[in-house]
Amino acid sequence: MPKAPEVCPHCGAEVPPNAKACPACGSDEQSGWGEAARYAGLDLPDENFDHDEFVQREFAGPSPKPEGITWWWWLVAIVLLVAIVVYFIL
Repeated sequence: MPKAPEVCPHCGAEVPPNAKACPACGSDEQSGWGEAARYAGLDLPDENFDHDEFVQREFAGPSPKPEGITWWWWLVAIVLLVAIVVYFIL
């Protein structure tokens, strides 16, 4: 049987040296001290995880369209400028 941890990985309470279960929450080898129980809640990637494929899937894709003034707004600005100039001339 593995040695009890100094601090319960489940609740964080101190565990006596030869305890079979946590005195605070009752965790033991099967429910909170075992390797499987210790790492089960960490949401770690599995052994077949492909980091390069993940980065490609998450961050690659169509490039964002650069924002700026489109030709339509340039046309509106020119028409307004011409209208203002014509108004002040007449």
